[in-house]
Amino acid sequence: MGLENQSSMSEFLLLGLPIQPGQQRGFFTLFLGMYLTTVLGNLLIILLIRLDSRLHTPMYFFLSHLAFSDISLSSVIVPKMLMNMQTRQQSISYVGCIAQMYSFIIFVGLDNFLLVAMAYDRYVAICHPLHYTTIMKEGLCVLLVAGSWILSCGSALLHTLLSVRLSFCADNTISHFFCELTALLKLSFSDISLNELVLLTEGGIFYFPALCIVLGSYIRIGTIILRVPSTERFFKAFSTCGSHLFVVSLYYGTLAAVYLLSSSWDSKDIIASVMYTVVTPMLNPFIYSLRNRDIKQALEMCVNRVNCFKW
Repeated sequence: MGLENQSSMSEFLLLGLPIQPGQQRGFFTLFLGMYLTTVLGNLLIILLIRLDSRLHTPMYFFLSHLAFSDISLSSVIVPKMLMNMQTRQQSISYVGCIAQMYSFIIFVGLDNFLLVAMAYDRYVAICHPLHYTTIMKEGLCVLLVAGSWILSCGSALLHTLLSVRLSFCADNTISHFFCELTALLKLSFSDISLNELVLLTEGGIFYFPALCIVLGSYIRIGTIILRVPSTERFFKAFSTCGSHLFVVSLYYGTLAAVYLLSSSWDSKDIIASVMYTVVTPMLNPFIYSLRNRDIKQALEMCVNRVNCFKW
């Protein structure tokens, strides 16, 4: 059925962003700058974590994988969007659309699981500081990241297999700027009840419990801090958890706006999608490093090494 669909539906048309033709050049420059910032900023974080042994801790181990996931998520979406804006050809092949959808689901899911792992790491660090090194061992960190990859790839594969069995109608215009799963399902004249059931079940199994774990971790952290009030302890906890909480708010807030709070795709949904596919991956390096003393020290050490090498 998938091969038949590929031959009968050779390509899709992406409707793109709701912007006027005269604004294309300005938005192209804006999104190109944001994409380059995303790639360079997250690559810098990965490089600093690799080079500085002081950053070889569970928190930065998860952060390096989150940075890689953010680069990949943007790279799946933005280059194709920029090419369509530049050439003004909105087409994407059937195979390219399925591949983009598959990759998108992987990295959105990976972000979800990594944010949970980071919340658990902060919970252990603040609520069980004396047992932190014995709980957050290297083996557990590797297992959490490997499990995140396996669950994300499995979820993406399941959605992809269910999608390629569908038949699509003559109207091949996707009301989005990339091949998003629910937007793609709207084009099918096949029975999509199984696809929707799997999508809803996955949200109930993966995303809602993940959000509950994150919120539960920070509620527990808050009760521990308030039990013994201390200004120094409060600011230390805020500096440790504040950046992660902000990223969590951006991630789950925009996902909720797209998938839970709207009944049909419109410009507000597309703007929310831009937030978690373009803006959030770009902001993460600044959120995690702007007030992070360890990252700043690692950057200064790297710059000093480069200057010494020049002389």
